[in-house]
Amino acid sequence: MKVEIDGRSEEEEKGWWDPAVRAKHARPGPGVLPPLLEQRLHNSEHTLYSVSVSPPDIRPDHEPPAGFALPSADEVHTAVPHPHAYYCRRHNGWVLLLWRSSSVAPPLAKSFQETMQEKGIVLPDQNRRKRTTTCVGEGENPLGGPSNKTHHFHHYPRAVDALHLNPPFQRRDDKMDEDASQAEAEGDLLDLYMCCQCSFYCVVSPEVIPGVISSKYIEDFIRDKREHPAPNMNPDMSVIGGLETIITVIENKLWKANDRALPVMRPAFQRKLGWNSTVGAIFSSLSFELNRQEETIRPPNTNPSTPEGLSNRSKEMYQTAIGAHIQQIPRGLLPDALLQYSAISKDWEALGMTPTSYSWELLVFAYLAQCRCDPAHTADYFTHLCNIVFAFQTLGVTCPQELQNFVIQERSRSRFTHDELQQAITTLGFGQENRLRMDFDEETDDEFVKMAWRDALKEAWKHPESSAKRKEVQDALMILAQARGSADLMAAYNSEQGNGMTPERAYTTLEVPADVDEEMLITVFVMRVEERPAQVETMRDALSVIAEVRESTRLKQFLETGKDPGVIVPSVSPDTPRGLNQLGNTCYLNSLLQYFYTIKDLREAVLSTGAGDMKLLEDDKLTEDDLKRHRVGGRLVTKREIIRSKKFVHRLAELFWELEYSETAAVTPSIELAKLALVTSKDEEEDNGDSVQTDSSNDTDATLVEDAPPRHTPERLSSPASRGSPSSVLGKRPRNESAPDQMETDSPTRTPDVIKDDYVMVKSPRTAGSGSGMPEAGPSSAPADNDGDVEMTDARQNEEKKQPPPLPPRKATTKVADSGMMFGTQHDVSECMDNCMFQIETALLKFDELSGSGDDKTSVVKRLFYGKIRQRLTAPEDDRRPKASVHEKEDLFSHLPVNVSEEGYDIYDGLSGYFDDVVEFEGKKARMEVTLVDLPPLLQIQLQRVQFNRETLQPYKSQAYVRFGETVYMDRFLDSADPQKKARSKAIQTELNVCRDQIYRLTQGKHAPYGPRLSDSHDLLTEHQKYLPDGDSSFLSKMKEDESQLQAKIDTLRARAVELKKELEAVWANDKEAAYELTSVFIHRGTSPSWGHYFFYSRHLPEKPDEWFKYNDSSVSAVPKDEVLRDTTGDTANPYLLVFMRKGAEVVHTVKRFDPANLIEDTP
Repeated sequence: MKVEIDGRSEEEEKGWWDPAVRAKHARPGPGVLPPLLEQRLHNSEHTLYSVSVSPPDIRPDHEPPAGFALPSADEVHTAVPHPHAYYCRRHNGWVLLLWRSSSVAPPLAKSFQETMQEKGIVLPDQNRRKRTTTCVGEGENPLGGPSNKTHHFHHYPRAVDALHLNPPFQRRDDKMDEDASQAEAEGDLLDLYMCCQCSFYCVVSPEVIPGVISSKYIEDFIRDKREHPAPNMNPDMSVIGGLETIITVIENKLWKANDRALPVMRPAFQRKLGWNSTVGAIFSSLSFELNRQEETIRPPNTNPSTPEGLSNRSKEMYQTAIGAHIQQIPRGLLPDALLQYSAISKDWEALGMTPTSYSWELLVFAYLAQCRCDPAHTADYFTHLCNIVFAFQTLGVTCPQELQNFVIQERSRSRFTHDELQQAITTLGFGQENRLRMDFDEETDDEFVKMAWRDALKEAWKHPESSAKRKEVQDALMILAQARGSADLMAAYNSEQGNGMTPERAYTTLEVPADVDEEMLITVFVMRVEERPAQVETMRDALSVIAEVRESTRLKQFLETGKDPGVIVPSVSPDTPRGLNQLGNTCYLNSLLQYFYTIKDLREAVLSTGAGDMKLLEDDKLTEDDLKRHRVGGRLVTKREIIRSKKFVHRLAELFWELEYSETAAVTPSIELAKLALVTSKDEEEDNGDSVQTDSSNDTDATLVEDAPPRHTPERLSSPASRGSPSSVLGKRPRNESAPDQMETDSPTRTPDVIKDDYVMVKSPRTAGSGSGMPEAGPSSAPADNDGDVEMTDARQNEEKKQPPPLPPRKATTKVADSGMMFGTQHDVSECMDNCMFQIETALLKFDELSGSGDDKTSVVKRLFYGKIRQRLTAPEDDRRPKASVHEKEDLFSHLPVNVSEEGYDIYDGLSGYFDDVVEFEGKKARMEVTLVDLPPLLQIQLQRVQFNRETLQPYKSQAYVRFGETVYMDRFLDSADPQKKARSKAIQTELNVCRDQIYRLTQGKHAPYGPRLSDSHDLLTEHQKYLPDGDSSFLSKMKEDESQLQAKIDTLRARAVELKKELEAVWANDKEAAYELTSVFIHRGTSPSWGHYFFYSRHLPEKPDEWFKYNDSSVSAVPKDEVLRDTTGDTANPYLLVFMRKGAEVVHTVKRFDPANLIEDTP
């Protein structure tokens, strides 16, 4: 396939990306083909006329005055601004347009020459241009130069000085600066279009040179005459008559010496022209003067004896001259579908051509000419070419085989498109969501790109299709190297191209197995080099590949120095948090311990308390009176629990010290710490078979407090989202043992789980004051109990003195089958957290001080994690209770539970279901409202993901995405919230819950989803119509109609739910006083609630709030916040615990590391 084009350079087209190669050839830049030039010379929809004038045969009707002379032929000719000026009727102005083939370049303006030097503008090679007279027309190469398909013009704006044309052009109204020298003065600056292949060039005025009368006045005059034609004349005749009248007035002045004033108000003038501001402006442009008193206009003085008095279509012509005529470049070859395809309009223009002038040969010529004259943008031009070719395929139009073959040929020359550049960037791991977690831009240095390339090569070597993947990585490096013009990256690419070494071949070359250790590998390498010195380079290549695949610093140093450095312990930055090694299925414990370490106040309390001698702590004598001074979790603690808790805090302090001072990347928690954290004192007692009633028999499940207010969780009336999830691994799972005897503690009352739609409905929020539901309500005058909780009050007790009924007990939860753990029974994160916090609180007790109630916030644990809620139960009216009764209770909380739903829940939806619920009370439905009285510095929100299926009697984990952001505002849940807003919010929430409940029943409830079942039944009956009721075929259409109506209803409900959600958020849009910022996110990865992997994210506070750390056992890495906040739909790694810090609390200090560089030596 051959296209006529000259001036190409194989060296330059191969090294188009290299600035040094491009500098040798000094190309002029992008160009255009003749059809596009035609459009740029002047608006292609406007006609340009070549005007030729001669004096009219008109003589004066009377004896002319002295000094009168008819306009000469020269004067008439000079009425046209320039011999190369063409008239545009639409603009009522002139376009200066000239072209010629000349070995001499046109006169360049001085200002343009200065611009050339400043900006490095390059004209086409003049020696090359002289070899060919013109690229088109007959006798195009009289000098024997090579041929080209057509011209290739380069545009140089305002490059030619009109005063230096032959003849020169100067506007009549131009006045030269008398002080400026003739050499410095410049006239109109004209645009130059120069063909780089021949001597042809074209000069054009960039703006229309206005005529004597402004086009605006002409258009206004014509419009006025059309809208208000003269009597007995149609609009067109009125326009023509008016213009002829103006011409007659001019002719009478110039050729008939008619200098008399014209009365503008006479009937004849009014009939032919009329008088208004437009007509006045036209005559004013012709220098006529208006006498307002006499209502006349007087002609100007044109007497040549006084100083004052001295003062055919052409389109085909210039089309042919520049090579754009239809006989030179055919039109109409592009299919209509592509001609109207606007998506590629910019691609045609970038290649310097028009779609109407398309032929595959001209398109190839345009592409090659642009690459030849502007090689730096070769990738851009190949993208434009491919976009046009792809458009053929997109629109189903057959693309010429020659054009397809040309694209294939260009790809074989390593050409690439913009999309392929982006794919190459992705292949090497760049991108916020990609392996490197960073974008590729101009500031990315070559060394980092090479590092990313080597890393991608290692991954490619591990890929099942290693060869293809390796080629993809290699091509990616080549594309990036050429895109940024990097000789360094191209050298790395070429070096690797010559080395076909793969990991498999490397091991074969050295004759070692793939699992050989590094010491043996170095020994074998030395032996092979001694045996075969001629193959030393091959051996080095093999060892280099193995070093890269293994990421072995030891092997790399050996290759660089020739000496084995021995085992190298990787260094870790001093300010990087340390990871925690697993002890065996303890990933969730590691997450919890790392979380505790990020909390500054807790960390400092543990370090100060646990630093003492453990033996002294065990020898500490505590009397019975001492033990009775303090309550933890609503109960007394035993001496055994105190000693055990101090051991735990002591071991925790040791771990915290290592996390601060260790130089290794990860540290290992002690076995004793893990056992104390994972095993409660009760479990320990059971494992030891201790049934003797001693002080240790008072040990129970170690929970500091129950984490949320006691809430009875029957079936939810408003929404299936509350179809409870017990707290298992992802939501607390209390066990069902009975309460120990003779203990001062509140024991939970257990009742069977509620069964609804094949699911066991369970909710187990935990409260601070007790391990059970609310105690029976007492009189309002009753004092606070020993835990500081206000007992239930009855709002009606002033009217009725009888004792109110007890509030409903909390439902029991179903125990999930245990999974194998390192220590006895498995405890989930919630239980483990309770156990740890209980022991920290217990260890921090001060027995040498008198204590008040156990629920105050004097302890660091309660001060950080606990807030206060008010619960309000409104019992309905009935026969026994003629008026509604209201019971209230205040309690502490450390966690807020959020149910997980499939219907687009966010964090506010889940919290709303907790703070306003409907429960069963004495066999009836009662409203339970919860409000926040006191907010903690750290707010822990638990996403309850475990649900139970009654048919399988198995728990399962909900993977639903719950949307949350960097900030949550708790204003709407405050006890002090605006009552009117709360009422409005409740009304919207009620309707929203009804909407979501209907969506749930139609899509996830029992026997749902109905749509697919209707569709399947329809298909089955269509195939087996003998089963139709009474053979009624209309039944099938009815089923299809029902399916459509059902889907329409679901769509309507979902749309309404979205609207209601927006309304709900708008109610609280301006309430942002109780702001909490996200600090930690705990993740569970897996499909089972009993198994999986745990890790957590912690925000880098306070130094870098936009950065996060990912704590994944021994690995700690920096990650962007987008990873933390991402939509986890379809993923098994989901958040199950969110931690927010009260804005301004500053209790989280994520990184606490010892840096020796910060030490200041004492001067002697």
